[in-house]
Amino acid sequence: MTDTARPFTVVIPARFGSSRLPGKPLADIGGKPMVQHVYERASESCAQRVIIATDDERIFKAAKGFGAEVCMTLPDHPSGTDRLQEVARLYGMSDDEVIVNVQGDEPLIPPSVIDQVAENLMDNLHAGAATLSEPIRQRDDLFNPAVVKVVSDKDGNALYFSRAPMPWARNSFEANSASLPDVDCFRRHIGIYAYRVNLLNQYVQWPQSPIEQLESLEQLRLLWNGQRIHVADALVTPPHGVDTEQDLEVVRRIVAEREAVA
Repeated sequence: MTDTARPFTVVIPARFGSSRLPGKPLADIGGKPMVQHVYERASESCAQRVIIATDDERIFKAAKGFGAEVCMTLPDHPSGTDRLQEVARLYGMSDDEVIVNVQGDEPLIPPSVIDQVAENLMDNLHAGAATLSEPIRQRDDLFNPAVVKVVSDKDGNALYFSRAPMPWARNSFEANSASLPDVDCFRRHIGIYAYRVNLLNQYVQWPQSPIEQLESLEQLRLLWNGQRIHVADALVTPPHGVDTEQDLEVVRRIVAEREAVA
């Protein structure tokens, strides 16, 4: 699937501030800060370069300490997408270059997933962005607002993202069935994106859209402005990222177990 003749860049936005887990990128996991684990996984992908983008001197120094390329960005970006655009601007990237946004709280992200989303965007010239999904098997997940759902058309273009259950299975849900209908329509959105730089340059000029504000989902700004987002099921399902102290403990155990058998 991967093609090293078609280069792309990974940018890892890493902010120190977090309402639920302050200092999250520097949280220790097996003797390394979390952001180092993310950087190492991204460096195992086919990306031609990996850049950590931060607004915090502590993260900057830590990243320099383990040999990463780091870009200091402004502290007042409303989203990680805006931070990506600043990196693209500071590095003078051309409009057709591809950037993959890998979150700084995904220490277990499989490198193959990074390659997949980059390749999907490069293979779909009509799209300005690409992302991934996975099937939803449990009814509780479909009705959980923390699980973002996506519905796509027959060509893999996103129709909508929502925290609400969708598509709405009228007969099944009105009957209050405990299980999901046996159809292959329900998808959880996986929050990794590939962008073309020209779309990032447009994105930062658009105001927040009403649906983006209602759902608190920044990708809806793209759909509101008529942009296409390619969606495909991930070839490998990434583990969930680190949002809470409990998530952090789970990741620490996984890393310790992997190192014990290595």
